[in-house]
Amino acid sequence: MSATVDVPAVLKEKFPAATPRPSLDHPAVNLPAADVPAALKFLRDEQGFDFLVDLTAIDWAEGVSPRFTVVYHLLSTVRHDYVRVATDCPSDETPAVASVTSLWAGANWHEREVYDMFGITFTGHPDLRRILMWDGYPHHPLRKEFPLAGIDTPLPDAEIMAETGARVIAAPMAGGPFVASPGEINLTEAEPRAKDESWNERRAKPDA
Repeated sequence: MSATVDVPAVLKEKFPAATPRPSLDHPAVNLPAADVPAALKFLRDEQGFDFLVDLTAIDWAEGVSPRFTVVYHLLSTVRHDYVRVATDCPSDETPAVASVTSLWAGANWHEREVYDMFGITFTGHPDLRRILMWDGYPHHPLRKEFPLAGIDTPLPDAEIMAETGARVIAAPMAGGPFVASPGEINLTEAEPRAKDESWNERRAKPDA
């Protein structure tokens, strides 16, 4: 196995604006959005980080600036090393960064999911459209202001309405963060409950 490379130092030499990012597991670096395409190409072609494991985003919440951060996880299949690259979206109102689909074809679906869930645009993407929610859905479910119980939204498809018997649906359904009272249940056996159970409570009431 090849020797481990000090990725933050290598990137800093090539891209002076790169700064180490606090991380408890793998080397991590912050980069300006303008440097990301060239830096990721450098990591792929010259440092052996040939596999894009994941591409996701963080919403730090309304009122925080920069609000959105896009995160790339890369793996070197030769050295078995990981690196995390993060970049802040320059705009909080219209967050956007360059697409990396030209570097990894697999970025296509990752970027579509981030676009769908966070509303972050990837300029240069060949087919940027929603991948989970339907076209015309007015919300981005992984933004911090989106309620855990979802938002009642008209369904656009007559076939779905016929199957569900509903004209509106709260999507997505209630989910984490999950909670359980310490010491009261066996966490290895119990299924935790969502903090926000209002969606389930409404569903339990036929008249709701």
